[in-house]
Amino acid sequence: MTRSPLWKEIAATLEGEIARGHFPSATRLPTEAELSARFGVNRHTVRHALADLAARGLVLARRGAGVFVTGQPTEYPLGRRVRFHQAITAQGQTPEREITRIETRPCDGEEAEALGLTVADLVHVVEGVSRADGQPLAAFRSVFPAARLPGLPEALRAVPSITVALKACGVADYTRAQTRLTAKTARPMLALALRLPDGAPVLRSVAINVDEAGVPVEFGTTWFAGDRVTLTVGAG
Repeated sequence: MTRSPLWKEIAATLEGEIARGHFPSATRLPTEAELSARFGVNRHTVRHALADLAARGLVLARRGAGVFVTGQPTEYPLGRRVRFHQAITAQGQTPEREITRIETRPCDGEEAEALGLTVADLVHVVEGVSRADGQPLAAFRSVFPAARLPGLPEALRAVPSITVALKACGVADYTRAQTRLTAKTARPMLALALRLPDGAPVLRSVAINVDEAGVPVEFGTTWFAGDRVTLTVGAG
């Protein structure tokens, strides 16, 4: 009979202790040295076990602070006027949004249809990662009509908030007009951005946001980490 690798047994033990509440949400796990002494193995073996737990979203390593239990999935409502910062703050967590790409280019057919444009009209493309308490929850791509919002890239570089940037460009308010949800699996680049294993489950949301006059201002696609977010659909 083939014995499981030691790191798998350590990961299973720690996972069971987390599930039974021995390490509550946001609790720091023992150090690598402490775990090495407990299980009688070297640090490399412990590190492998912790990496497995992190890949499955059970723990999160914070540079210089240690490894922490991530806890329950974050509740995220999909309503007409949901804002990322408010939704995460309401859960008692600290929101963070990192923008990794801002580019202006001609739009494709799908983008043109969603935004009421003509193919090859210019659009601003914005991509990034949304986090709660340092843990990646979602990767996003938002597309905006460039002719209407010429100053959007500059506004986003100053403050990485779509709501604030749109207000700076004259869009005082916007609401979600349409949302489509589809279950997917994470390809390598997406998995890397979300700190997930390749092929992990994600939920893709494709949405159109409109201004107060009902004119489309944003065509957005968001990939939520499947085991870290609980999406709730409502009218709010």
